[in-house]
Amino acid sequence: MHRVAVIAVPPATTFDLSIPELVLGGTTIEGRAGYQVTICTARPGPVTPGGSGLDVVVSRDLAAIDDADTVIVTGTGARDDIDPRVLDALRRASAMGKRVASICTGAFVLAEAGLLDGRVATTYWARSAEFTARFPAVDLRPDVLYIEDGNVLTSAGLAAGIDLCLHLVRVDYGAATANAAARLLVAAPVRPGGQTQFIERPLPATTGISLAATRAWALGRLGEPLTRADLAAHARISVRSLARQFQAETGLSPLQWLLHQRVLRARELLETTDLPMPQVARLSGLATTDSLRQHLVRRTGLTPTAYRATFTHSAAS
Repeated sequence: MHRVAVIAVPPATTFDLSIPELVLGGTTIEGRAGYQVTICTARPGPVTPGGSGLDVVVSRDLAAIDDADTVIVTGTGARDDIDPRVLDALRRASAMGKRVASICTGAFVLAEAGLLDGRVATTYWARSAEFTARFPAVDLRPDVLYIEDGNVLTSAGLAAGIDLCLHLVRVDYGAATANAAARLLVAAPVRPGGQTQFIERPLPATTGISLAATRAWALGRLGEPLTRADLAAHARISVRSLARQFQAETGLSPLQWLLHQRVLRARELLETTDLPMPQVARLSGLATTDSLRQHLVRRTGLTPTAYRATFTHSAAS
């Protein structure tokens, strides 16, 4: 079981604080819990909420970090008044090689501890100017959902914390387990970290066109050689309009979105079937074993054979 320590830094954002338990705590592998999630804080007891009005009581202190494999700092309004014990604990955890992550403005805490210097990172876009002014040594990417740089991960605000935690599940247990966890949350399991935080139109106008039906149609045909013209024909709009609408609704171009779905499908097939590599490549729409290998190595660092061995073993163990 993977052990996760979640640090509440007052004033804590209570929505963010609940995300690791909801996503990771609900992840199971063959009926067994995949994660043990412990919430801790520098001073156990009532934790000042970040404007929500909800009372939060945390009973565990920072000693919970010692046994953790992953440490997550959730959103907080703290800036100059961060407890030094939190910063020291994060530095020790990182030095020991533990995976360290932040959700939303928790990135301010990681940066204050010096863990983001020289790294790429992200945070809630509305706080990006403040973050850049305070931490010029960090290469901030304010327009993405989450970023992984070595053993340090950062995410944008609110729902992007769910994306980050689902990414952790994918890394630890594979795409099939992450997708199952997402279905329990009724969350989309397919958003890549590079997708933009803020899109031109978060919701289509009531009189406009939504491409949700076209995306669902495409998901059922990933093994076919779909083109932008095919997608546009299904949506009954021009290719140019398709590109604009896809960018507005997903933050990705049509072909970027298709490629991401095909790689995700290939990962699921590798984890859940014994199909030969040429068939995995064909059914996922990646066409050839060379293409399958190229895209999988680029996204996971593993060849298809190594990926299958890693995640079929982890799911069965």
